[in-house]
Amino acid sequence: MTEKTTRRNFLITSVAVAGGVMGANSLQKNNKSKSSQIKIPTSMPERVLGSTGIKVPLLGLGGAGTYTPLDKYNREKEAIAIIERALELGIKYFDTAASYGTNEDYLGQVLPPYRQQIFLATKTYNRDRDGMWRELENSLKRLNTDYLDLWQLHSISSSAHIETIFSKNGGIKAIEEAKEQKIIRFAGITGHHEPSFIIEAMRRYAFNTTLIPINAAEIHHPRSFLPVVLPLAQQKNIGVIAMKVPAYGKLFQAGGLTGIQQAMSYSLSQPGVSCCIIPADNVQQLEENVKVARDFKQLNDIQLAEIEKLTANIWQNSTFYRSWG
Repeated sequence: MTEKTTRRNFLITSVAVAGGVMGANSLQKNNKSKSSQIKIPTSMPERVLGSTGIKVPLLGLGGAGTYTPLDKYNREKEAIAIIERALELGIKYFDTAASYGTNEDYLGQVLPPYRQQIFLATKTYNRDRDGMWRELENSLKRLNTDYLDLWQLHSISSSAHIETIFSKNGGIKAIEEAKEQKIIRFAGITGHHEPSFIIEAMRRYAFNTTLIPINAAEIHHPRSFLPVVLPLAQQKNIGVIAMKVPAYGKLFQAGGLTGIQQAMSYSLSQPGVSCCIIPADNVQQLEENVKVARDFKQLNDIQLAEIEKLTANIWQNSTFYRSWG
């Protein structure tokens, strides 16, 4: 056997163990059977996610946050309730990462019966081929699946990251191998530190998506992601997923935005943005977010400028995530 074949066999075996008594093939068949009985409603507007060609709802469920139970070890019951309610409300895009505490485990408990209907994305902090393979194997076990819709290089924030990823035994090699073996469908890159690193990676490789901060405070930053990453993404047909939409609630401080409707409408009205991901602290907050996504109307330039004015005096502490390396 080749190394690639051995890795594929190992992954299938691992998923079978994680799933209990069923093998990977029967797991996939069983999930498909259940999915035909439990339909996720199409209740939100959808957009095509760049070169994936896949339509996704405007709102996806983020897997980590300051107060959300989704990544907390002692909040399983609350986390499961949020994930189940998200499915009932029509959320089909689920974003997580190997580093998000218990989130992959929680998703792995709930999502398998819906696997054929959802778009499942996770991330890796590793930059080299072997490290990424090890993390991919662990993520698949926790998520109780034998493939990912989207595998993302997590938080690219330095030239050293770029050089390692594109080296002889770098992360791109793991991505190419996993794609070839149909363990992942698409590849993405994420970052919220400096746009120059995201741009460099996008120029070097045909990523399908990029996950970057898109909010009404980010536009005031002297090195904002919006004016430089969005045009390149459109040029290369890279799907843009907006994160840090309410900036962990910082946009709602005194003198700022009035609420999630302004925040989400601003992000989703940016050119080339396919969808946004936002975590939920509780079921009620999730329901409010979904309502905004369902009622979304594209903002015009005047409306966008008015929202930007509201963040002109609060942008510095609202873009705190830019210091995260």
